[in-house]
Amino acid sequence: MKKLGFGLMRLPLLDKNNKSSINQEQFNKMVDYFMENGFNYFDTAYTYFDGNSEIAFKKAVVERYPRESFLIADKLPIFDLKSTQHMYEIFDKQLERCGVDYFDYYMLHNISTKHEEKYTKIDSFKFIKDKKKEGKIKHIGISCHDSPEFLENILKNHPEIEFVQLQINYIDWTNNTIQSMKCYEVACKYKKSIIVMEPLKGGALVDIPNKSRKLFQGMSPVEGAFRFILSLDNIMIILSGMNKFEQIKENTKIIDNFKPLTKMEYEILNNVRNRIVCDKTIDCTYCNYCIDACSININIPKFFELYNTQKLLKQKHSIGMYYRNYISKNISPSECVKCNNCIDYCPQHINIPRNLEKVLNEFE
Repeated sequence: MKKLGFGLMRLPLLDKNNKSSINQEQFNKMVDYFMENGFNYFDTAYTYFDGNSEIAFKKAVVERYPRESFLIADKLPIFDLKSTQHMYEIFDKQLERCGVDYFDYYMLHNISTKHEEKYTKIDSFKFIKDKKKEGKIKHIGISCHDSPEFLENILKNHPEIEFVQLQINYIDWTNNTIQSMKCYEVACKYKKSIIVMEPLKGGALVDIPNKSRKLFQGMSPVEGAFRFILSLDNIMIILSGMNKFEQIKENTKIIDNFKPLTKMEYEILNNVRNRIVCDKTIDCTYCNYCIDACSININIPKFFELYNTQKLLKQKHSIGMYYRNYISKNISPSECVKCNNCIDYCPQHINIPRNLEKVLNEFE
């Protein structure tokens, strides 16, 4: 299997404001090019395009290619589950929408701290194990936007999981919120295959600032991002949400001509990362002095880092998940009483209460 998967969360649209207006003709052409060049892995989900992603996949792939020629991955939306029966209803609907009688890869979608009660009370892990026994799923796994500690607990308690889908890219590799490197290391520790989502951070690592783009030497930003991931061990596949024909041509070419990064090229990506990270919107150095001064113990630096990551790389969807996971077990910025004690302790003289309001406006 070639290491590029067609992510169906971003598809060509006839009207960008209408999720049901998928440009099926353009999508079909992209699928044809993808398949003709030896790529065959497709990734969709119950919630993508309000269900229209699964339907478009059926039209573009299932109705036009033999079943043995492609692989399809789908996901059970943990965050939307209402009951045990609801899992069965969703799964059957997914099979119908996709036009298949089994999934090659199936995962619990966004396993997280916030939704722990749902997947434990309803026992979603038993559900996917049972479906595998029935032959309705070939391989079971999880997607996860949470801490490495949370991920390790899941993998330790559920050895039946075969693969993990993680957000990995060279910007998030050392990010203290997303912790890509540490999550990757946990997956490797438990010998799980890794599927990579957001390798380009939703396009943010393509459209990087000019002053950072100038640091690349002979590499395109996309090539640098993909080669960073492919140079890691245990990578099963990289997912890319492609909605333009030129994207699929560029991405398949990079995969087909892959060479591991050299030491100099790693330095280039490190310099790009450092340049982007330095351009923070709230000038917090994460010294943590403010936490000791806070009468209700809000983790102020954590929220500023979430905000900065969101603003710099325009990742509202994925960063929002990290925010919601965090406040489900920790004190929210909304609890701030504006006593201003923290300001006196801040070496950067940041007006912390005012900036916590920015955090709230951004995420809540």
